[in-house]
Amino acid sequence: MTVLIAGAGIGGLTTALMLHARGIRCQVVEQAPEVREVGVGINTLPHSIAELAELGLLERLDGVGLRTRELRYLTRNGQEVWRELRGMHAGHKHPQFSIHRGRLQKLLYDAVIERMGPGAVATGLKLSGFVQDEAGVTAHFTDVLDGLSSRTLRAEVLVCADGIHSMGRRRFYPNEGPPSWQGVVMWRGAAEWPVWEDGETMAIAGGLGGKLVLYPIAPAKDGRQLMNWVVNVRVADASVSPPPPESWSKQAPLSRVLPHARRFTVPGFDVEALVRASGAIFEYPMADRDPLPRWTHGRVTLLGDAAHPMYPVGSNGAAQAILDARCLADHMVRAEHPREALYRYELERLPKTAEVVRTNRKGGPERVIDEVERISPRRFDNIEDVLSHADRKAIVEGYAKMAGFAAKKTG
Repeated sequence: MTVLIAGAGIGGLTTALMLHARGIRCQVVEQAPEVREVGVGINTLPHSIAELAELGLLERLDGVGLRTRELRYLTRNGQEVWRELRGMHAGHKHPQFSIHRGRLQKLLYDAVIERMGPGAVATGLKLSGFVQDEAGVTAHFTDVLDGLSSRTLRAEVLVCADGIHSMGRRRFYPNEGPPSWQGVVMWRGAAEWPVWEDGETMAIAGGLGGKLVLYPIAPAKDGRQLMNWVVNVRVADASVSPPPPESWSKQAPLSRVLPHARRFTVPGFDVEALVRASGAIFEYPMADRDPLPRWTHGRVTLLGDAAHPMYPVGSNGAAQAILDARCLADHMVRAEHPREALYRYELERLPKTAEVVRTNRKGGPERVIDEVERISPRRFDNIEDVLSHADRKAIVEGYAKMAGFAAKKTG
């Protein structure tokens, strides 16, 4: 059997590694002319790191990422709402990683090339169409540089891991329209910075209407480390304003983000100085799509952001794509027929990811900050007078259980 994977993002590359580990041939095709280290920080949760560890990548992850020790939820004014240990510090068998998205993608890409050969990933080719028959799928790709050249590939299965604007998804749902946008714009950046706290802590301040995310994404060296930041602010009425273009390389001027960044306080940290120190500031709309009734049509299926793009809360985007890859590969090797494998993959993963998409729209675990700020929009003397520990725990740990990464209790 041969599997064709459209998209060399985290989901597509992990799928290739999972299939290869199970003896299934595959070919990855990417529309970008080259796989580059673009983007900024992401978090990958323990249940997804377990899958990468099984692929023998844990040592490499330690070389480019950082094991997150603690997470703190704060109000916009910097008052603590919740704190908890993460990864192995919280009892998981595997760590949580804070890591540069591009470095994680490059790590996966390098592993694919090493294990499957230099031709395993073809770049500069965009999926433009496909035709199915009883025996397989014939996929057509267009050269992104000249727009004229093309390439046709044949496989038993086509996996569309081609992102939120997936061609495969558009083919099956031509009237779906653009991604859903609620008027929230995200600005991201990173800069070398003096180690804050223990160098392994992440902080999230504020709710969906206005939020700051702060965490290191590389091991400390000589008292400094790469510090990642994100500012999310609702800046437009989505009913009358179209979202800005989605691009990993769209940059924004400092003057656009700085007034919003100044709204947030993190004890012991100069947020404004970090934003000013960032060499480049990237701008994205915070968007997702409604869950689909089906991912699989014959021998073609969707994976990762093509299947379930979600709001970037709860550290679940990359994690869910990695879990997709493991599930798909397992069913491909077990099933008697490729269509049975795709059916069982969808049956297992679609309802789980749909629930994550819906919960992330409500704020995910970070909804605990929204609730506190709703009840007490200014400052409080005692968090227990605002929202009890039991209520806060129910929001945060309830999300972890729903998304599949709750730590198992011992003793």
